[in-house]
Amino acid sequence: MKTLLCLWCKGVGLLVSTVSHTISLALPLLAGTVAFEVFARYMLNSPTLWAYDVSLFLFGYIGALCGAHAQLKKSHINVDIVYLAVSQRIKNLFNLLSNVLGTFFLYIIASKSWEKALEAIDFGYTRQSEWAPSIGHFWVMVTAAALLFLLQLSADLLRDGWQLITGEPLLSEEDE
Repeated sequence: MKTLLCLWCKGVGLLVSTVSHTISLALPLLAGTVAFEVFARYMLNSPTLWAYDVSLFLFGYIGALCGAHAQLKKSHINVDIVYLAVSQRIKNLFNLLSNVLGTFFLYIIASKSWEKALEAIDFGYTRQSEWAPSIGHFWVMVTAAALLFLLQLSADLLRDGWQLITGEPLLSEEDE
């Protein structure tokens, strides 16, 4: 049983790391898009129609798809004054409660964004800008990001639940 749980947690961690490191490659593209728009607008006096929308989509992709990585690395907000003052078992309990709450909200986000994606694709919804790009892909990405975050929360729930019940970490520090 422990082996299967460890494999799940390691596999999810690998998937989350791979997705977040891959999408981080879009950062130079985002910076280049903004730099090109500034150059075109102020040096050539010819602003683009597309740069704002492209940068908005890229920023959304990067921010949403890296949320699970922040959870993996424990970079999300804690109330440190309380969290650091309690035992490991209480920390596990805090983590379990907050992750269950997060799971509930992420499930709603995933299901509603999938509905929005299907609607946007079916009806050909576009952004209300001069360029008017399609937005279906964006809702698909929000769904994927929520599902990725849910996978990471499932691994965290298993880790914290295991440690709360057994008193021992599920994964050793070198395995994480």
